[in-house]
Amino acid sequence: MKVLLFTFAFSLLPFTAVYTQQVAILKYNGGGDWYANPTALPNLIEFSNNAIHTSIKTNPETVEANSLDVFNYPILFMTGHGNVIFSEDAINNLKTYLISGGFLHISDNYGLDKFVRREIKRIFPTLDFQEIPFNHPIYHQTFDFNEGVPKIHEHDNKPPQGFGLFYEGRLVCFYDYESDLSDGWEDEEVHNDSYEIREKALKMGANIIEYAFKN
Repeated sequence: MKVLLFTFAFSLLPFTAVYTQQVAILKYNGGGDWYANPTALPNLIEFSNNAIHTSIKTNPETVEANSLDVFNYPILFMTGHGNVIFSEDAINNLKTYLISGGFLHISDNYGLDKFVRREIKRIFPTLDFQEIPFNHPIYHQTFDFNEGVPKIHEHDNKPPQGFGLFYEGRLVCFYDYESDLSDGWEDEEVHNDSYEIREKALKMGANIIEYAFKN
């Protein structure tokens, strides 16, 4: 797969032009439910378009990890509860995508952690997830999160953490762990979360989009 020849069209465009791009859900193999939280991303897009004045298309696309179509999207969203397996083609494809300007947001929907860490390590064997300090710009875009990623759902009585993967100093992947941001983006009746909880999740999600588009 000659993915090294591909570059991002949006990487050459000004910030305002990037807002016309679409975002996508990453489909992966292994049996994990990559399709979890179907209302989450449409709700986040609607919130972002209204709150931070993006103009993202309402319905997100789905893109397979080994597809060159990933290069059409400045940001990919990934979630699920179970196993993740990337083929060798997917490993090469995602690495090229990320080092060429793409951005991946992973939301652990509980049970994803050990699998996604293993597969990300296959993409970047020499890199490790680092906990992102609270003063990092991703927590201070339109909305301020002075204590980092918010806690949306309780699982193991652990604090929420935001991890980052940095390639040559650039944040290429943001991973929310023990937070469940994407659950907080879902329709209210799905989890019966309060307005305040859902608003925190949506604001943090909007920050992630804003940061990815700017960087």
